[in-house]
Amino acid sequence: MYAAEPSGLKRAREIARTKARSLLAQLNLPEKLWALPPATFSGGEQQRVNIARGFITEHPVLLLDEPTASLDAKNRDVVVALIAAKKAAGVALLGIFHDLDVRDAVADRIIDVTSFAAGKIAA
Repeated sequence: MYAAEPSGLKRAREIARTKARSLLAQLNLPEKLWALPPATFSGGEQQRVNIARGFITEHPVLLLDEPTASLDAKNRDVVVALIAAKKAAGVALLGIFHDLDVRDAVADRIIDVTSFAAGKIAA
C-alpha cells in the first residue's frame, strides 16, 4: 500500500499541469498530442514542447538559442509574446537569433559576434 500524497505536493502538481496545459495550448499543440512521446512529433512540435518547458519555470535568467527556429509565423508570434511577457516580469534574457525580425522585436541590446575570432578579446 502506498502512502497518500501530501496535499502540498498534490497542489504543486496540479499547478504545474495547469501551467503546462496553458502553455501547450498557447503554442498551438493539439490536446490529442499531449500524452504522446515528443519523439513522435514534427520538428516544429518538438520545438514548441521545448519552448513550453523553458517558459514554465520562474528563473531570473532565460537562455534562448534560436527559439523561433522551425516555427511558422503564427507560432513565432506566440513565442515573441512569451518572451515579451518574461521581459515584462523582469527576467533577464540572453539569446542567439538568426531571425532578425524576432531579434529586433525582443532585444534591448545587440552584440554582433560575427567579428569575434579565436585569440581576440571580446568587447
